Order: sequence, then structure tokens, then C-alpha cells
Amino acid sequence: VQLQASGGGLVQAGGSLRLSCRASGSIRSINAIDWYRQAPGKTRDLVARMASDGSAGYADSVKGRFTISSDNAKTTVYLQTQSLKPEDTAVYYCHADVLTTSGNRYVGWGQGTQVTVSS
Repeated sequence: VQLQASGGGLVQAGGSLRLSCRASGSIRSINAIDWYRQAPGKTRDLVARMASDGSAGYADSVKGRFTISSDNAKTTVYLQTQSLKPEDTAVYYCHADVLTTSGNRYVGWGQGTQVTVSS
């Protein structure tokens, strides 16, 4: 199973970015795909989660500003960010919990994409 994150960049405060996380490989089903972020010197924290039933959850710090969604196959998950603030600056990682075609559970991380918000 591979996770490919993309879409980060440099944006001014108030701007927006759409991050993408594509899951590929021997996937039978996806239990959840999450977005985390880690700022320098800080812990990696959950930002948003999409469960297999399509339900979504968000950290309080991003509620109302970030939206998680997926394509029909649920193998690509998007994080639409808006009204970005300098404190949103971090490396954003996708994290997936999937059932593989061999019946095993895979839990792993994508490579991260840098989001930098200038004031």
C-alpha cells in the first residue's frame, strides 16, 4: 500500500490550498484516511478524519475552515483548507487504515506535504 500526499505550498494568510492523499496498491477496503500535521518542535496532531461511512471529524482548531472529502472510490482523500492562518504552517501527513486484498490490516503514513502560511 502506498500513500501519496500532494498539494502543499506557500500561501498568504486568508488563502486556501487543497491537499490530496492518494492510496494505491493492494487495497480491499479503506477503514479511514486521516490528515495530521506537525509544526517544527511540536507533536504530530490529528487535523481531520474521514471514516469508511463517509463521516468526518475535525480538530477544533480547523473546524469551519477545513473540509475533508473523497472521490467516489474513496481512495483519494482531499483536505480543502481555507482562511489559512500562520499557525496552520506545518508538514501535513496523510494516514490510512486499510484492509488489504490479502486480508491484512495496513496502517501507515504518506510522505508529508509542506504548508506554509505567511502573515
